[in-house]
Amino acid sequence: MKKSFYAVLALFFVIVVGLYYYFTFPSINIHEPMFWGVLLVLFLALTIFFAVQSLRAMFGSGRFHFSDVKQFPFLAKLFLALSALVMVAYIGGSIAGSTFLRARAYASLLTVKEYEFSEDIEETNQVTDIALMDTESARKFGKRKIGSLSDVVSQYEVEDDYTQISIQGHPMKVSSLKYASFFKWWNNRKSGIPGYVKVNPVNSEAEYVALEHGMKYVPSGYFNYNLQRHVQLSYPTKIISGYHFEIDDEGKPFYICPTVKPRVGLFGGMDVNGVIICNPVDGKCSYYPINTIPAWVDCAYAGKLLTKKYDWFGTFSGGFINSIIGQKGCKITTDDFGYKIIGDDVWVYTGVTSVNGDQSNIGFVLMNQRTSEAKYYKVSGAEEHSAMESAEGAVQEKRYKASFPSLINVSGQPTYIMVLKDSAGLVKMYAMVNVEQYNIVATAQSQAEVFSKYRKMLAANGDVESDEESWKQKTVTVGRVQFVDTEDGTVVYIRDTEHGVYKQAFKDNEDLIRISEGDTITVYYEQLTEDADEIHLLRKFEFVSYGSGEKESGL
Repeated sequence: MKKSFYAVLALFFVIVVGLYYYFTFPSINIHEPMFWGVLLVLFLALTIFFAVQSLRAMFGSGRFHFSDVKQFPFLAKLFLALSALVMVAYIGGSIAGSTFLRARAYASLLTVKEYEFSEDIEETNQVTDIALMDTESARKFGKRKIGSLSDVVSQYEVEDDYTQISIQGHPMKVSSLKYASFFKWWNNRKSGIPGYVKVNPVNSEAEYVALEHGMKYVPSGYFNYNLQRHVQLSYPTKIISGYHFEIDDEGKPFYICPTVKPRVGLFGGMDVNGVIICNPVDGKCSYYPINTIPAWVDCAYAGKLLTKKYDWFGTFSGGFINSIIGQKGCKITTDDFGYKIIGDDVWVYTGVTSVNGDQSNIGFVLMNQRTSEAKYYKVSGAEEHSAMESAEGAVQEKRYKASFPSLINVSGQPTYIMVLKDSAGLVKMYAMVNVEQYNIVATAQSQAEVFSKYRKMLAANGDVESDEESWKQKTVTVGRVQFVDTEDGTVVYIRDTEHGVYKQAFKDNEDLIRISEGDTITVYYEQLTEDADEIHLLRKFEFVSYGSGEKESGL
């Protein structure tokens, strides 16, 4: 009877442990804190069980004395000792990895090299390599796109997490669909998730990509089709730090699951040491050490991890005591970051400020999400949120909200560029703010116009030479003049007899009112795009003759 009881109890214990492991799937690794917590609970439960059995026997015999505790069964003592050993190991490992004892080890986790801004960052006249749109706006565009697909929207939703990737050197945000509920998973589990969403953060275009074969192993799946469970059970000893959705150069979907290991002590300084790539269609998983991951993988190091590593570097390079007292040379990243494409890699951009938080930046840092390479640029000026406030203030009557800016080089000047969004999250305008003189703010409804306005402001301020040499010149006959009212004031459009179109804000040149159909004028303009047939930005004009033939000197 007694043996039968223990057999049933052992079976029950195995089932409970098995179910716990299946539903929580912790990593079986000594560097995983949860692993030690599970061991402690397990050993304490066994200790209590064997101790209770011994106490029941003693009370049942009617001869219990407290001194009899020494006679507890060997197994109770063994598991009690193991529990104590687990606690000692956990506490000791935590202390060994503390910043108090190992501050410089934390600082060495990221190698940062200093570069010259004007030499390393190329000058630009158009932004095609920066994700100006934030994730919040991408979500709205993605949901609108799926909402227009009646056969998809009834069963699926778009995941909130968008991954910033590079496709042929251009930024793109991608996200998979997810099952809307358990029952919709159950009804569609055999066919899987039918596609994913791409959002271009430069021109705000969203696209739904339908797959030939559905994705069955996804985060919104259940039981064995749950992505996290499937990957962890495939690699039970790996410590997996989240997951994100990416596509390769051919548009095939994959989930990238970075694996981490401690660099300081038993648990401290967790850093990426590889990635597990899971094909969500067939569930096949492959592990790659960090220096052998495929070139198309853009995000092995999450942006939050990279900024944390820089904060360790900036704070602890002078030691732990200096980080608390004196804080000489201590610096940290600002509270957000953006993305920039360099080559075919995605780099995280963020400003760097002193630990005192004085609302100004002393520089900024670029960090590669695939290799963890870090570049520091010593550029002092306005902190990103101050620049955002300046941009919002320039159009305060519209109540637009600025996205987190990125840093670009315009005529050798460090410049923030960002988009301004309305309450619905739609991009309405572009803004540029000078880093060193953030009272220099330009806003416009297109990138080309905001660049032109900004360069004109720099020239007027004496920071750069006038850009008149870049203007194009042409003598044309006016075919039509049209005045169009916009939110920013009246814009004058001039169409010549050869169908060329030029525009200028009326407030910038009130002499535009004197132009009439049939006049011959010389226009000085900027070609905003490479397409010569597009609308050009008129800088100034000179009369050659009126429609009646009368000539007048230039204005």
